[in-house]
Amino acid sequence: MKYIILVMLALILASLGGALYSMVKDKGQSKRTVKFLSMRIALSIGLFLIMLIGIATGIITPNGTPS
Repeated sequence: MKYIILVMLALILASLGGALYSMVKDKGQSKRTVKFLSMRIALSIGLFLIMLIGIATGIITPNGTPS
């Protein structure tokens, strides 16, 4: 599960980098930036759902508050 989360985070960062590159290179004239940012949103939602499912099934144990 830890590796899935790390891969998802890497894909989110790659999507952000792609959006930045396309925004600078195309000067905002193409729709590539929107596609990259839409992909980032979808990946972020997917990561959130994976984490929620992991917590609900007990695969991921959240840390308690420090006492």
